[in-house]
Amino acid sequence: MRSPALDFDAARVDAIFKDLDTCHAPGIAVGIAIKGQPLYRKAFGLACMDSPALLRTNTRMRIASTTKHFTCLALLLLCEKGNAEVDGTLGHYLPELHPVAREVTLRQLMSNTGGLRDAHDLMWQFLGRDATLSSEELLSLYRDIADVNEAPGRAWIYSNGGFLLLTAVIERITGRSLETVLRESVLNPAGLYDTSLSRDDARFAMDRAALHMTDATSKFRRSFLDLALAGEGGLLSTVDDLLRWLTHMNEPVIGTRETWSMLLTPQALRNGISTSYGLGLVRGRYRGIETISHAGGLLGGNCQMLKVPAAGLDVAVISNRHDVLGMLRVNQILDACLPDLDPVPTNDTAAPPRASGVYCSPTTGRTVRLFVRDGQQMAALDGSEIPVVPDDEGVLVPPGIFDLWKYSLTLDGDPWQPTSVRLSDFGNEDELLLAKPAPESPGTAVEGDYTSDATGIEITIFASADGLELTSKTPFGSARRQLKCLAEGVWQMGAPDMLLPAGGILSFRDSDTFDFSSVATRSLHFRRSACRH
Repeated sequence: MRSPALDFDAARVDAIFKDLDTCHAPGIAVGIAIKGQPLYRKAFGLACMDSPALLRTNTRMRIASTTKHFTCLALLLLCEKGNAEVDGTLGHYLPELHPVAREVTLRQLMSNTGGLRDAHDLMWQFLGRDATLSSEELLSLYRDIADVNEAPGRAWIYSNGGFLLLTAVIERITGRSLETVLRESVLNPAGLYDTSLSRDDARFAMDRAALHMTDATSKFRRSFLDLALAGEGGLLSTVDDLLRWLTHMNEPVIGTRETWSMLLTPQALRNGISTSYGLGLVRGRYRGIETISHAGGLLGGNCQMLKVPAAGLDVAVISNRHDVLGMLRVNQILDACLPDLDPVPTNDTAAPPRASGVYCSPTTGRTVRLFVRDGQQMAALDGSEIPVVPDDEGVLVPPGIFDLWKYSLTLDGDPWQPTSVRLSDFGNEDELLLAKPAPESPGTAVEGDYTSDATGIEITIFASADGLELTSKTPFGSARRQLKCLAEGVWQMGAPDMLLPAGGILSFRDSDTFDFSSVATRSLHFRRSACRH
C-alpha cells in the first residue's frame, strides 16, 4: 500500500472554510485526526438561523446516508450470533412481502444490488414534501409493488428502500426497535453517546442543529424530513463522535475480523464489474490514494466521513446547509494535507465536446439529455443532472465526487449532436437514439389518465394555464407537478421541491404507454386507462 507524505497545517485548513466563518448563516463542523489523534476540531456558522447559538464539533446534526454502514454492522452482528445469514433471502425474514421481493438477499440489499423498487423514491417523486410518512407506511408498499428495477445482482442502483427493508429485518429478528439495537450493540459500546437514531424531526433533541435550505431570494429557510428515515439515513451524530468511530475502525472491537472484511469488500455485479461499494461503505480512490468513506445528504444538510488508511488520516464534516457540499470540502482537506497526491487530471490536449440533444433507449426507455451549463458539459441521466468530462478516449464520464456512479457515455457521430449515445452503466450496455425535437403543440396526444399496474400509482396529465401538468395519486395522497417537453415523446417532470433539479422522465413508447425513470427508479411502466377530451 502506498504511504503518502502527510503535511498537516491548521492554517491551510482554516482557509478552506474561511467563507463559512460567519455569525449570520448556518455552516459546517469539521474534524481531522491523524493516527487516531484529533488535531483539528472546529465549527463555522450558526446551529440554527433563529438562534444565536454557534455550531460546535459536539453539535448533533443529521448524517443521512452515512447511517447505512451502521445498519449493516448491526445486521452482521446478528449474523455472528447465528440469528441471520448474510446471504439469506428477504422472504425468510419478511414473508408478507410481495413475491418479487422475497428472493433478494440481505447482502444484495446492503450493497445496493437488490434491484427492488425504492419506496422512498416512488413517494418522493409522486407524493412529495406535503405529506409525512412513517417507516411502517413506506414498508407497507413492498407488500404490493409487483415488479423490480432490475433483476437481483444485475445493476447497482442506490436504494434507500433497501435499507428500510434491512431495518425491518433487524426489528423482526430482535423484536426491538432499530433505535434500541443500534444504541445497545454499536453506539454505546463504541462510546458514541451523542449519536442516536431519530426517524423524523417532530421530536426535540438537545444540542441539535437545524437543516437549512435557501429560497428563491437566497434567504435561508428551515428544512424538515418528510419521509421517515431509519436504517437508511436516520442517525443524528457529531463530528467528535464520527472521529471516535473512524478511530475505532482502525482496530474494531465491535464485530469480528470477518464482519469488517464484509463491510469493506466491494461487491461485484453478475457481469463481474466491481461496484466499489461494500456493505454500506465505499472503497474509492482520490488522486491515486485509496479511501474508505460514505457520504450522506438530505434537504438542508450533508455529511462526509472518510479515511485515508495509508496516511492514517481521518476526516469528518457535517453541514447544516444544502449549498455547502461536504464531499468537496473533504477533498480540499486531502489536497491541503497530502502533498504527494497524483496530479489533478486535465484534458488540455483537446477541447471537450459541447454535445446537446435528448437520447432515448428503445429497449429500456432510459433517457440521457446532453447540454452545457456555464461552460460545463452536463448529462441528465433519467433526469438526474451531473457534470461529465471526456476521458483519454473522449468518452464522457462523471468526474471527482460523482465517480461513484460508474457510467460512461460514448458519443456516435457528430460530437456536437451525436446520432446516438452508448450508455455503459456499471458495464451494462444500452444504446440511446437521438429523439426528434419537441413539436410545437406537444401536449394534446398525451393528455389522459394512466395507471402503473405494478405500484397502483395513478397519473392524470392535463392542460392548464401554465402548460401541461401532472397529478399523481398514491396510497398516501396526491401531488401536482409541472411537465416540460424535452423532445418528441419525452417529458421532464418537475421536482418535488422547487429548489432542486428536476425530477424524473416520462418516456412515451406510443400514445398509450410511457415509462417513468429517475435516479432510483428504472422504467416504471404506465398504461393509459382513459383519454381526456
